[in-house]
Formats: sequence, C-alpha cells, structure tokens
Amino acid sequence: MRPEPRPGLMDIVPYKPGKAGEPKEGRKIYKLSSNESGLGPAPAAMNAFAETTPILEYYPDGSAAPLKAALAGLHGLPAENLFIGAGSDEIIALLIRAYAGEGASIVQTRHGFSYYWLAAKAAGSEPLFAEETDLHADVDKILATVAENTKLVFLANPNNPTGTVIPASEIRRLREELPEHVILVLDGAYAEYMEDESYTDGADLVAESIADGTENVVMMRTFSKIYGLGGLRVGWCYAPRAMIEVLDRIRSPFNVNAPALAAAEAAVGDQDFVKRNREHNRRERDRVRQRVAGWGFGIVPSHANFLLLHMRGDSPEARAEEAAEFLAFLEKEGVMVRAVGGAWLPEHVRVSIGSEEANDAFLRAAEAFVEGRVQ
Repeated sequence: MRPEPRPGLMDIVPYKPGKAGEPKEGRKIYKLSSNESGLGPAPAAMNAFAETTPILEYYPDGSAAPLKAALAGLHGLPAENLFIGAGSDEIIALLIRAYAGEGASIVQTRHGFSYYWLAAKAAGSEPLFAEETDLHADVDKILATVAENTKLVFLANPNNPTGTVIPASEIRRLREELPEHVILVLDGAYAEYMEDESYTDGADLVAESIADGTENVVMMRTFSKIYGLGGLRVGWCYAPRAMIEVLDRIRSPFNVNAPALAAAEAAVGDQDFVKRNREHNRRERDRVRQRVAGWGFGIVPSHANFLLLHMRGDSPEARAEEAAEFLAFLEKEGVMVRAVGGAWLPEHVRVSIGSEEANDAFLRAAEAFVEGRVQ
C-alpha cells in the first residue's frame, strides 16, 4: 500500500503556462504567450527589488502594510479592506477554500480564466460553465447557470483569453440579480489597460455591498500585467472586512516575499510607467491588429494586452488545423504564442502584445506563414 491523494485530484490537468521556447545559438526567442508587460517591469520596481538583497535574511512584513497603504492611496480605498496575495492565483484558491469546498460549486464563463475551475476542482468543488455570446460574458446565462450549491461566481473583465469586456451596467445587474449568499468575484487583472468610461473594475460594487450589508463582492487585481512583475507573484483584492479576516486566517505565514512587496510598492508609485505602458499597448495592439486582419484572420476586439486570432478556413476542422500549423511554424521561427484549445477555442490562437521588436518578429513570422500557405 502506498499513500493515495484525495479522490479526484489525479483527474485534474495541471495548469499549462505559455511556452517560453528553447534558446538556440544565433536565434532570439520572443515570448508572446503569457500576456506579459510589453515594456518589461516598472523601473522603480527593479530598483526597489535590488535594494532588498542585502537584507534577505529577514522575514517580510506579514501584514504587507506599506503596500496596502500605497494601494489605498492610489485607488482611494480603505487599507483595512485590502488583502495581498502571492499573485491573484492565491486569492482565487483561498476564496474557494474558504467559501466553497466539498459539495459546493463555482460558476465561471465558458472561456474564462482556466485557473478558476482548476482551483475549484483542487478544493473538491464543481466548476459550472456559463456559455458566452459572441465570446462575451452573458449575464443572463451566468444567472441561469447558478445552482443551489453555488458559492462563488468568477468573472474576468476584461476576460482572458478573449480580451472582451462587458459594461458596468451589466456587472451591476449581475450583482443585483445574484442570490445574496453567492459571492461575486470580479477579476480586474487587465483593468489598467481600460480607457472606456462605461467600464468598472468593481470597486464601487464592493463598497456598495459593504454599505448595504450583503458583503458579497470582491475585486481582484494583479501586478503581473501592466506593472511587469509577473515573476514576483503579487496580487491583491478589495473586499468586505469580514472576508479579509477569513483570508488572513487561512493564508500561509509571510505569503508574499520581501523583494516582491518592495517592488510592488515602488511600482504603485510609478504611475508614469503605467501610462507609458498603456499607451504602448494601445499603439502596438492597433498596429498588429491591422496587419493580421489584412491576411484574412479574424480578430476578436480586445481591451487587454493581447489579441485572440480566429484562424481561416471554411470549417471548424480546417481552422483548428491551421491553428496547430500556425503555432508550430511560429515556434520554429522563435516566436512563442498561445494555444487556447484548453479554453475550448481550438480554432483560435492568442498572441500577447510585446515590445516593438517582439511584435515585429511575430509579424514577420506570421507573414511568412501566410505566404508559405498561399504558395
């Protein structure tokens, strides 16, 4: 007899990150598979990270008080209602552990972030999938999917991997029509890229849920995208105080390391970098979209730092085949983009918006693929 894991755990397919590629002599690798910052990390964050190296023997501040204070000042939020996690992934897992677990269910959209349902399965919860309309979250379908045992609804807005957004009015309707015992988790990983006045990251709905006593809305954010700190794993959420107290009870001690906390705090103070990165992303996203559309690929309208490409062909099978060929060809050329068949999108490929150099490399490789297919 050998030790056996809890039933169901071995049925989970591990999360598959975007390919980084194998470096080869004389060839540069361009990683456009994980929606990382097109301008790298915030300069202030790099400096703060370096300054922590002489004191790495000390444990970090377990309360993350300076980072909470910086976020509270930037966003106008009460620091006591903030939680800092080792990436928003940790927050997702903690919320499910705390409020769902065995015998419960969570709801997410069909093409939503895959870690929601992976974390649910790890906790013994059942993931339920609300179908989308034209790759957009559909509030009516989300509400119809909520079951008697549903404890949390996860909604990424903008969504990954589609890049689509639903307006604040629909988010508000979702909150108002959900049963009060169901927690609405609004994931704003790409919120900093938004420039549309009809958008809400959900902070207003969290505040309203606190004021009216329902206390059933959480807003999540991350430092992995526009701040360029994906390698440090820092995320945060704004939630009712009672929920923060629960998360603090079940998180690991010193869950975010000291260099990461220092870098994130400095990054909050470098909003000029955020603005430059947002402008870079808008400009480069438009450039890449126009070129790719000219080759006959469908482009899903994106509000984030990536594009979802719909392959060409007169049947789903033909488009899925082209997606596989496109991925293989680009990888051979040293350009890594993302397969999204695991998100039930086998006819699509996702490409991150990187530096100008990386985007140029992608466009050269994509053009060569198109020309080679025509010949």
